[in-house]
Amino acid sequence: MSSATAGGGAAEDPVIAAAGLTRAGAKVSRNFDWVIVLIALFLITGAFHLHYMLLAGDWDFWVDWKDRQFWPTVAPAAAICFPAAVQYFLWTFFRVPFGATLCIVALMLGEWINRVLGFHLWARFPYSLIWPSLLIPSALFLDAVLLLTRNWLMTAIFGAWGFGLLFYPSNWVMLAAYHLPVEHMGETTSVADMVGYAFPRSATPEYLRFIERGTLRTFGGHSSAVSAFFSAFLCMVIYIGWWFIGWAFSKMIWVANPLAGYMGLKSPQQS
Repeated sequence: MSSATAGGGAAEDPVIAAAGLTRAGAKVSRNFDWVIVLIALFLITGAFHLHYMLLAGDWDFWVDWKDRQFWPTVAPAAAICFPAAVQYFLWTFFRVPFGATLCIVALMLGEWINRVLGFHLWARFPYSLIWPSLLIPSALFLDAVLLLTRNWLMTAIFGAWGFGLLFYPSNWVMLAAYHLPVEHMGETTSVADMVGYAFPRSATPEYLRFIERGTLRTFGGHSSAVSAFFSAFLCMVIYIGWWFIGWAFSKMIWVANPLAGYMGLKSPQQS
């Protein structure tokens, strides 16, 4: 009689029977799996949020930093790193096609916790100044391409390009009102700059005031479109690199336990 049958009549479940677990043991194992999943989600949220704050930084923090040139270039390129690595792990081992969306939702959760507790309640900045960039449409497109093509290279070519190109249009609905012109003390400025003037911070760069006079204007006057396509190219390259980073960190390595003898277990060399 197998241990599964003797421990609670779980022989009808082939998975439990193959694992040699009782029904109670299988329940404990599943509960432990949920604990691991929750810990992994917290780790992804914290690590991805820290990564995005260090790379996108002020371009994502403040509405008056959300310009037409650097923000559409830097933010998607910084945001596609973790989704590419998590996509490799979830797709290769579980055939789960929502790795990018999972990462971006975790990032959005971490950002809103940071904005509410740190920026708004602690520093008293208004939400109109500190709302985070929207990345969920880009992540959904990236996951959809992986699901339809079932190929990481096609996802890098088409999905990563769409990830970068969709960023600016996805945020334009929220950002458009802040780019309207207003007059302040005889000078024409934007609503975003007016909000920034009312809440001064350290080290606000003046080059953002002259973004419309930058060198990208020589491409026909559409700096945001050129920045979006350049960001799409960067996303493609970064996606390939982080896909292989996910491969490297997902490799299983067996290490002999030097304390096995002290724990009453047999080491692989003794078995």
